Amino acid sequence: MITIEAHGQTDVGRKRQHNEDAWLVDKGLGLFIVADGMGGHAAGEVASARAVEVVRQHVTGNKQILKDLAKEPNQNHRAAAATMVEVAVQRACADIYKMASSDAAKRGMGTTFVCMVVAGNKGVIGHVGDSRVYLVRNGQCHRLTEDHTLIAAQLKAGTITKDQAATSAYRNVITRAVGIQESVQVDTLLVDMVPGDIFLLCSDGLHGYMADDEVLPVVQANALDQQPARFIQLANERGGKDNITAVVVQVAGDDATAAEEVVEAQSRMEALKKIPLFRHLTYKEQTAVLSVASTRTFPAGREIVTEGQPGEELFVVIRGRVSIEKGGVEIAELRAGGHFGEMGLIDNAPRSATVRAIEPTRVMVIARPDLMHLMKKESILAVKLLWSFVQVLSDRLRETNSELSEARQELAAVQAIAPFAEE
Repeated sequence: MITIEAHGQTDVGRKRQHNEDAWLVDKGLGLFIVADGMGGHAAGEVASARAVEVVRQHVTGNKQILKDLAKEPNQNHRAAAATMVEVAVQRACADIYKMASSDAAKRGMGTTFVCMVVAGNKGVIGHVGDSRVYLVRNGQCHRLTEDHTLIAAQLKAGTITKDQAATSAYRNVITRAVGIQESVQVDTLLVDMVPGDIFLLCSDGLHGYMADDEVLPVVQANALDQQPARFIQLANERGGKDNITAVVVQVAGDDATAAEEVVEAQSRMEALKKIPLFRHLTYKEQTAVLSVASTRTFPAGREIVTEGQPGEELFVVIRGRVSIEKGGVEIAELRAGGHFGEMGLIDNAPRSATVRAIEPTRVMVIARPDLMHLMKKESILAVKLLWSFVQVLSDRLRETNSELSEARQELAAVQAIAPFAEE
């Protein structure tokens, strides 16, 4: 059983007269938010505060969805929780847009928005704009959101360099915000939460003054309750031109549970990174793939897949050993980190071999329908995966051609010897 500790703080900064940021730490509900309003005094702060309130109300009214996810994190409950977060942000968007449309003084107001909802050992992130979420895990810091800004889009398209982005006149132009229009595209991401994790939610008033690799030293050098103040201090020391907000969320658990969950989370990610199909994805993209994966345990002797039977799942061994059998004969053995069945992600074709658990074995499973659904949502991820599929198929074709060439040479050698053998 995990427990959550969280702290937050906001500051007007050194240049602004008013603070248009809003934030929420609600450990009872498991909801944590940072919103950075825009539109000027009495507009931006209204938008950010209203977004926080509408989302809090929606999550409160749908707590059963979170309870279901905490109790049984199957694919249906994961999808329901992600949809709930998306609908909450959409409601806030429509509400703010309506307010702005009816009041000329608030016309054009909106807010960036990032939230995390905790359900058991799962976290659901919702994101619009350029506020961010970072994850500090095992001595490394990973950014879990992508800025919805013109600069980020240009960098992704390769039309500008990082050096050009740093001095661009358009670096503060955002491409998505809550309330500017009646609806908005919401990015969602489901993450495993393991003891020792620390999540940082922050506005651009903080990350605009801090490189991603500077997050970890602050987290390591300060107690959790002191971290928001230290982050704010750094931003102010470096200029403080904007409002600054930081919310930190720490995951804890009993020693036995913590050790087991940390090891499995590490095993899942490390195994995924080693698979050619996924190794070129970013940490955030790999996390998205893990969010559609499930885990199963098989006793010794149980068949995991059966030769000749159709299948559309990729299996990754997390713990234990499996044997690969062809025609009843063992041809290989896989241990933790090994994978099989990736061609099932392409079509529901018959399995080419039987895979059997040699000892109690735990596997991670990625099903084709779930991966296809993710690819429809994440176009860049889809392109990377499709390109990797092509590379995998190309490598297999090259290996097959090489094996056929060797077989032809051996056959030719036998045929050349055969006449002399008959004599």
